[in-house]
Amino acid sequence: MTGKRTRFTVTPGMRRLGASVLGMEAIVVALSTPVAIMINKVEPALAVTVGIGLALGCAIVAGLLRYPLAYVAGSVVQVLAFLLGFVVPVMFVLGAIFAGLWIAAIFVAHRVETATKR
Repeated sequence: MTGKRTRFTVTPGMRRLGASVLGMEAIVVALSTPVAIMINKVEPALAVTVGIGLALGCAIVAGLLRYPLAYVAGSVVQVLAFLLGFVVPVMFVLGAIFAGLWIAAIFVAHRVETATKR
């Protein structure tokens, strides 16, 4: 079976849209920290470590989106944001929304920029 392997290329639109999604997600995840502490009675040290750590992860990955491996890391961030729903239940919904935006950012930007090259 001979299949053509396509190389994953990072386009400027993918970087812009991906960074926008991760930037907004960083804010939402950071704001889930006080919710976890005040409403769900999570220990402050744990809530800050997880919430702020994941928000920093979003920001770091957003800065690394010029590298193809950063899109794998961004996908891991999406899974972690969704799993944050076990601590702050609304994050199940918000995590799913951001995962959808992440997927759309990658595929829509790639498709648009591929079409405009022709």
